[in-house]
Amino acid sequence: MPALPDVPRVRRSAARPRIGLAVAALAFGLVVVAALLAPWVAPVDPNAIALGDSLAAPSAAHLFGADQLGRDVLSRAIHGARVSLLIAAATVLLAGGLGGALGLVAGFAGGRIDAVVMRLADMQLAFPAVILAMALAGAVGIDTGLLVVVLASANWARFARVVRSEALSLKTREFVLLARLAGASPAWIAWRHVAPHLAGTFVVLATLDVGSVIVLEATLSFLGLGVQPPAPSWGAMIAEGRGFLETAWWISVMPGLLLVVTVLSANTLGDALRDWLNPSLPE
Repeated sequence: MPALPDVPRVRRSAARPRIGLAVAALAFGLVVVAALLAPWVAPVDPNAIALGDSLAAPSAAHLFGADQLGRDVLSRAIHGARVSLLIAAATVLLAGGLGGALGLVAGFAGGRIDAVVMRLADMQLAFPAVILAMALAGAVGIDTGLLVVVLASANWARFARVVRSEALSLKTREFVLLARLAGASPAWIAWRHVAPHLAGTFVVLATLDVGSVIVLEATLSFLGLGVQPPAPSWGAMIAEGRGFLETAWWISVMPGLLLVVTVLSANTLGDALRDWLNPSLPE
């Protein structure tokens, strides 16, 4: 019986339905654009109170309805997207920078430094991110800048562990050995020769982390430990509408739907990016 011809390996991202990726990219792109252009895209001032429109149902005047104070839910949701994405971007950059640097140092230096960094990462990962963020937010107070620090403190360990693993593999490669023979210092080798090879891994981790950070920020805001009123936040808007689910469901449901769509689209794009940058992953 003749041998079957080898079937060429296909990247999982190519096998993934293109329509799904296009929809995810379009949805996330629309949220980002709306967030960036919030002052011009939002129909009205998100904090403008109009008691005459209190609990108004979705209509041409208020596409997403109005809340108990007559504030336009669509305008508040758009500005809430701006807050959530800004906090998520700052958190990912801070957590990624801190975790990536510690992971690079731990993986390249080894020894006691590696042991100390990894034990700290294990300690952070031992606590659920929500519990840790709640404890830190309650301890340091509530402020947008401090909120970013709190969220980054609950997310840096993942970057550190993955980057360390990559650094351990890269430091035994020939180009690193040649740099050592040439007399380059360990710090120069780590920064000039190893770090550039970690860029792809960092981008994938950062993309995948955006969705989890948005959910974590919304959770803290829902519990009153995140963005404070009157600034709009998806988590706070969902919390405000809990008492009106039977009579004015749109107060909670509309920002909740935007939260779900944004997180799912970000995770889909991150997963596709991971598959594209790592074609050797099993299908």
